[in-house]
Amino acid sequence: MAHQSLSDPIEIARHNMVEQQIRPWDVLDPRVVAALYSVKREHFVPHELQHLAFFDMDLPLGDDQVMLSPKLSARLVQELNLQAQDQVLEIGTGTGYTAALLSQLAQSVTTIECRPSLAAQAKARFAETGLNRIQVMEGDGLAENGLWHRQQFDAILITGSLPEVPSHLFDMLRPDGRLVAIVGQPPIMQATLYTKQGTSIAETGLFDTIAPRLTGAPAPNAFSF
Repeated sequence: MAHQSLSDPIEIARHNMVEQQIRPWDVLDPRVVAALYSVKREHFVPHELQHLAFFDMDLPLGDDQVMLSPKLSARLVQELNLQAQDQVLEIGTGTGYTAALLSQLAQSVTTIECRPSLAAQAKARFAETGLNRIQVMEGDGLAENGLWHRQQFDAILITGSLPEVPSHLFDMLRPDGRLVAIVGQPPIMQATLYTKQGTSIAETGLFDTIAPRLTGAPAPNAFSF
């Protein structure tokens, strides 16, 4: 696969991110790999963290929010097995990077962010980078909000962890729809794929990982965040 000239330090860093961090984590779908090259991650990283844009780490966004590591974002996106005609819902916009990846693989993306400042920044980044298939909404994506709850989607991605997936989210999946979430309590969490089969939901454990609690998700009983 030919990519931009590797004489540019940023492109070298992007190449190393994809080839040394992300591919070894079993992110091998050529469409996802192409999206990782075409979506400029540095455009979605806060200015003061630019020097860490391609590092294998979560990036702090303040207010207990993080930008997920590149390999975790990529792996979660790959597990949705998106098709070109799919309509996708993302809960937890953050900087907008994961939604930008999703938009390269699907027909449309609706992304929900509960923090107005993050929602506004993501919206501006999408406009600046010409990503016009993404709709940003403000609110608690886990709540049964009529703005999006009456819609149905082919795929749903939850970008923070939660103890369990609220059952009403499964009602928002179309037949054969997929939902990917990181489920569990620290220190044991698992990325999990839920697939709608008729009126039932099939559950498949994907891989162990750790992610910060999604805002709005119930906190573990013994802790307070």
